Amino acid sequence: MKFTLKDYQDDAVKDVLVNLKKAQRRWHEDADKHAFSLTATTGAGKTVMAAAVFEALFFGDDDYDFEPDRGAVVIWFSDDPSLNEQSRFRLMEASDKLTISNLVNVGNTFSQEKFEAGKIYFLNTQKLSKNSLLVRGDDPDDHAVATDGRQMRLMPDLRAYTLWDTIQNTVEDPDLTLYLMLDEAHRGMKEGGRSREDSKPTIVKQLINGKGSVPGIPVVWGISATVERFNEAIKGMEGRATLPNVVVDSKKVQESGLLKDTINLDVPDEIGDFSTVLLRRGTDKLREISRAWEEYAKQQGDTNIVLPLMVLQVPNSPDHNEIGKWLKTIFDAWPERPHGSVANVFGEHKNENFGGYSAPYITPERVQESNWVRILVAKDAISTGWDCPRAEVMVSFRAASDKTHITQLLGRMVRTPLARRIPGNDRLNAVDCILPHFNKTTVVSVVTALMTGGDTGEELPGRRVLINPREMKPNPAIPAEVWDKLLSLPSQTLPKRQARPVKRLTALAHELAADDLLADAGKIAHREMHKVLDGAQVRYADEIKKARDAVLTVEGKTVKADVETKAMSFNEFIEAADYAVIEDAYKRAGRIITPDLARTYCEYLASKAPEDEEPEEALIEAHTVVAAIGLVADIKDYLESEAEKLSNQWLNEHRVAIRSLGDERQDVYREIREMSAEPLDVDLALPKMWLQPTTAREPDGSAFDLPRFEKHLLCDEDGLFPEHFNSWEDKVLLAELQRESTIAWYRNPARASQDSLGVIYENDGESKIVRPDFIFFARLPDGTIAADIVDPHGHHLADALPKLIGLAQYAEANGALYRRMEVVAELNGTYKLLDLKEKKIREAVLSATSAKALYESSFAVDYVA
Repeated sequence: MKFTLKDYQDDAVKDVLVNLKKAQRRWHEDADKHAFSLTATTGAGKTVMAAAVFEALFFGDDDYDFEPDRGAVVIWFSDDPSLNEQSRFRLMEASDKLTISNLVNVGNTFSQEKFEAGKIYFLNTQKLSKNSLLVRGDDPDDHAVATDGRQMRLMPDLRAYTLWDTIQNTVEDPDLTLYLMLDEAHRGMKEGGRSREDSKPTIVKQLINGKGSVPGIPVVWGISATVERFNEAIKGMEGRATLPNVVVDSKKVQESGLLKDTINLDVPDEIGDFSTVLLRRGTDKLREISRAWEEYAKQQGDTNIVLPLMVLQVPNSPDHNEIGKWLKTIFDAWPERPHGSVANVFGEHKNENFGGYSAPYITPERVQESNWVRILVAKDAISTGWDCPRAEVMVSFRAASDKTHITQLLGRMVRTPLARRIPGNDRLNAVDCILPHFNKTTVVSVVTALMTGGDTGEELPGRRVLINPREMKPNPAIPAEVWDKLLSLPSQTLPKRQARPVKRLTALAHELAADDLLADAGKIAHREMHKVLDGAQVRYADEIKKARDAVLTVEGKTVKADVETKAMSFNEFIEAADYAVIEDAYKRAGRIITPDLARTYCEYLASKAPEDEEPEEALIEAHTVVAAIGLVADIKDYLESEAEKLSNQWLNEHRVAIRSLGDERQDVYREIREMSAEPLDVDLALPKMWLQPTTAREPDGSAFDLPRFEKHLLCDEDGLFPEHFNSWEDKVLLAELQRESTIAWYRNPARASQDSLGVIYENDGESKIVRPDFIFFARLPDGTIAADIVDPHGHHLADALPKLIGLAQYAEANGALYRRMEVVAELNGTYKLLDLKEKKIREAVLSATSAKALYESSFAVDYVA
């Protein structure tokens, strides 16, 4: 793969491959047919996951312990040719093994007896419709097909096989396995026809269940953000078993940085026609975000500048002259913008003229790559499957009743332009939507839909939808030493599961060498691992000798049967292994210690062979040694432990140099850190600009202004920070601000961002993150800056104690960096405090069975300012 998969993508690929392996085996052993689905919210990277699956299916994958299916054939099916073409391009973009020869677009001239193994064939509904040349002649009731004098049917273009023939021959070939991958799997699951009596199976269902003599496809995999219709349809199909559906956790998708964190909705505060005013505001936002991306590119030394665009959403029956007036407003507000930067994605698929402004038609999937497009005129939701990360501003002239059309189109705009979160800058992690015809009451349903991703119905923790937010920038009144202190505090991120320490070390070495931080890092890494394996040969000499004997011999039994007495006897035999057996054992060992390390260690061993030994014999001997090493389980653990140590050592040694790199490169090293089996500390990013809500809403729908507080690290133009706190948080904040020594405070973001301090805790065997609410800063008598964590911490929730334990463990490791580390809870009207700087209290927390009991115990004291 060209891309490093996110943790949730890696998990999903593994689960899909488990299903495919079971389905393939059961089909060839018992002719059982299976189906399952993969569901993930919009923007999760479903095509990237599919690319990783197909790479493993065709070529095998050591990380997933997956052997290739040499007879695998895939049909990628959707109801949209342009969506297929986009998916085909994305598969090539994501994979370094799937080439144009593996990805076949089935055209009208296609005619083969069978599909070829190792290929993905892109089909759409139209290719299998009864009027398609690819299937003409298949339907015996089609009288439009000519016959010869013997009444033999003459196929169009004299083709030998219809597409249905090809499918049937492929399914019936025992050496092949046909997989059907349904893109947007919820489509095509309804029966055709006007009534139940005359309903006919859709083309999708014909592929799944079969048609006439054509059998159903053995393995069906459906992908969609809304798979309920697909899942229900599969349950009702006879002769097809289901495998566990793969569901991607929406929370992990949002945390990954692939989706924008914030959606800003600008709506009028009062009733009236504010179309022109808000359109000018949208233009200002587009100009500001364009400038912000340009500045960011300069700061990062990146020549690839993100060029954001505005989506101008108009009614279904638009007045072209009215649209022309809107475009004039845009160009008047931004006169430097050339008029040739407008395009349309109307369903009419033709060039449009809006009051003198030309807007050529462009297909939705081409918008992202067409940087000349900066203003895109659209009607209702653009086709599913399309997205445009650089679409960062939308002005919608839809009526307030068109909430669905607005949320569907916004759903196409949620990907981050650089496929990663920009550290500390909410503006570059946000999308703006301006709704001139809405008000704060009618916008509530839009907010609700956007908070659930608009597809799965599952809430996206970490996503914010803000109405008329305000920018917060670094507070000029805060001393520089406070910022330095903040950035010195260690944060933690969740470790990546299934991490392979040796591969992690190899990846780290590659990046260090690429950034000129450690010359020949790859050679050094392998040299160090060779030393480890040398040491393992000494430490585990007896085990390796036994394993070597096992590699070099093949044991078996000869069965002897007496025809008269029908008695059987078993005689054991032992034969010397040949080169093929040794190579097979060597390859298995390579999957354990990684093929790359196995290769270089063999070359290293062969280079030390006596001069009179033939090079081929030396290499065979080296392969035998590595094969034996692979059979000793303890060596794998020893090797991985040493690889992990070296990786962590290098990350710490080069920490300062890594921090001096650009954000994109730092993100690469952050991902390598997260590949550690154990949590590692990470640096906080500098918060540069936040977007904060300025109003909140009472249960009865009435709005009120949020209170604003002084001394926050980021603030508005008045030096104040607006925030809505619960009673506990409000109590703690006001108490801490009253302390004479307090000079600043930081509202630690509750979402997964690089400027949020996170602490790992374990709950039900799963690693999670708790983010303390507040960090306060005080100037000590000696003039230095001290940091305090004060966390209002409930005791009533199920995860209250696990979070406390995580904070206690963090205090144990990092307490010296803080003056105070305290958790506060309200208990019977009194606020109680646990001081995690105290060893005896940490010990009490680590051995506790109830968070509430801790606050009721003598370990807790009254919290006072």
